[in-house]
Amino acid sequence: MEDIKTLKSEEDIKKDEELVEKLEGQRVLKEGSWQYWLIAIIAFAWSVFQIYVVIVPVNSVFVRSIHLAFALALAFTMYPMFRTPKTMSTIPWYNFPIAIISVITTLYIVYAYDDLNARSGAWENIDVFMGIIGMIFLLKAARRTLGMALPVIAIIFILYDYLGPYMPDLIAHKGASVNKIIGQMYLTTEGIFGVPLGVSASYVFLFVLFGALLERAGAGKYFIDLAYALLGKYDGGPAKASVAASGMMGIISGSSIANTVTTGTFTIPLMKKLGFPGYKAASVEVAASTNGQLMPPIMGAAAFIIAEFLGLAYTDVVMAAAIPAFVSYFALFYIVHLEAKKLGIKGEDPSKLARAFDIFKTGIHYIIPIFFLMYTLIILRQSPQMAAFNAIGFMMLIMVLQKPAYALIEGRSLSGKVWIEGFKDIGHGMINGAKSMVPIAVATGVAGIVVGSVTLTGIGLILSEVIEEISGGYIVAVLFFTAIVSLILGMGLPTTANYIVMAALTAPVIMDLANSLGYLIPAIAAHLFVFYFGILADDTPPVGMAAYAAAGIAKSDPIKTGLQGFAYDIRTAILPFAFFFNNKLLLIEGVDASDPNDPSKWQWITNPGEIGLIFIAAVAGMFAFSSATQGWMLTKTTGIERLMLLAVVPFMLVPNIMADKLGIGSEYLAYLIGFAIYFAVYFLQKSKVKN
Repeated sequence: MEDIKTLKSEEDIKKDEELVEKLEGQRVLKEGSWQYWLIAIIAFAWSVFQIYVVIVPVNSVFVRSIHLAFALALAFTMYPMFRTPKTMSTIPWYNFPIAIISVITTLYIVYAYDDLNARSGAWENIDVFMGIIGMIFLLKAARRTLGMALPVIAIIFILYDYLGPYMPDLIAHKGASVNKIIGQMYLTTEGIFGVPLGVSASYVFLFVLFGALLERAGAGKYFIDLAYALLGKYDGGPAKASVAASGMMGIISGSSIANTVTTGTFTIPLMKKLGFPGYKAASVEVAASTNGQLMPPIMGAAAFIIAEFLGLAYTDVVMAAAIPAFVSYFALFYIVHLEAKKLGIKGEDPSKLARAFDIFKTGIHYIIPIFFLMYTLIILRQSPQMAAFNAIGFMMLIMVLQKPAYALIEGRSLSGKVWIEGFKDIGHGMINGAKSMVPIAVATGVAGIVVGSVTLTGIGLILSEVIEEISGGYIVAVLFFTAIVSLILGMGLPTTANYIVMAALTAPVIMDLANSLGYLIPAIAAHLFVFYFGILADDTPPVGMAAYAAAGIAKSDPIKTGLQGFAYDIRTAILPFAFFFNNKLLLIEGVDASDPNDPSKWQWITNPGEIGLIFIAAVAGMFAFSSATQGWMLTKTTGIERLMLLAVVPFMLVPNIMADKLGIGSEYLAYLIGFAIYFAVYFLQKSKVKN
């Protein structure tokens, strides 16, 4: 690797951005055209607005309304009604009045705010009319940006609200008038302008903007180059580099597709070059990229919504999610290692690799803002909004200074052009950040309809009875049913929207049934459960957009890629079941029996030794599961060895259950049994390798 500079060429950046736009269904407009500049100006203005409201506090309802107005304006100009060669390259005239009307109806909340508060519940015809038009246009925007699934779900809930008396007895309710539905969904903060959109407007946008600036500055290429320099020489090196780079990108990215494209365009060809079949190379990237959304601090934008729903500190969400996320990534590294061993794939020639330290020092300025963000969040305990704002300011300063610094190091003159490039990069980053937020803002708005319906009709209680009836009162059956529903919904919904829908519908049901069956579970366990399965849908055929993106790069079959990616991710699918029954994986020792939903009464694990043991045992359990499913450890495993490895898993992941069921009384003894079985298989394998 001759050139170790972390900066991507302008041409490479454009290619990556265009590929992401195409895969996400966005128009690719001719650069420099008036339509291109119109979208750029709206997107830039949106970013400026979101930064402004951090500096100058604004009524939260106004912020939500304006936030959604920007999102709708961009949705109708960036995404076509129907995808044809013409509509994908230009904006037909009729999109402009549609965008203007959608903005007017959304800003009506700001315009009539005082009057709406004064006549709360006694809505006038103009209120209802604006609400109906606004909801229609929001659903149309969702159809363009997200596909049919979420709008259809929202429409079903609206119909259910209205037609309650005509429903089957099991799910019937007294029904709601049009005025009441519109009031709930559009004219108050119980629906569209509720908590999910509020989180999108206050927290998520800033973190996505920070990630976009970091990526535009060159962090994406830096992470890839660093991972490749560190891991390229080992067996299956490029695949391991893909996992590492995707994990690092996942820290700053909320999109599986963007993650796949950013790292996959580099890692997938390298994996193929060293001997990975195309579909397996793509599948490794898919598994790594979808798991990137598990990584704190962003977690696909869901971390903030989980915190808001549960009344939990954002840092506590990050802490609870940390062990499962890192365990999942360690296991994926191990799976890649096993695949390389099975296929006999060696690493890259070390002489062809750059020195890792040389790469590291050229981009250390990308790592500093991330640590600064984590420091302000976790140590200084700043609000997520202020921490992200400060990190954005820090990142902008770096972007202005980095190219002049490179020029000085290389002995070039500091021309005005060199200084201007940094400001241009900031502008591009702000535009890209806003464009990335369109699907998230629209999704949180539409998902608010589902949340509003649950509140309006009390369907949560009805669902609890239905699911309890279907499951026969078995909590594992409840969890399995919820997992399947989350996967199915996730095939058509972005992660954030899927989580909001499931958090409104099934997470409370899981909690109620668990408590009634004697399981004292912290609410975050149920919320992370549905979140995990929503993420897994990104590589689940037949939809799995991340699988299509990776397959396009690898020139492989997307269905085969998705199936293989899901096979790699089965290890992730058992983690939610594990942390549901063993809350210590979430670093929670116990909850208050009188109110397990109260985060202030959760008992957190703070002993470093115990945290280390929980983590090491979980990693060993996932390694055992990976070896069993891959049929390989040091060499090919026998049927007995695979059964022994599978037996290790419950001892490591749910030692509390095993200690109880076996009557051994101690979780530590359960760990000991698990380690003993694991090492027994290891030494059996080692003896076979020697012979």
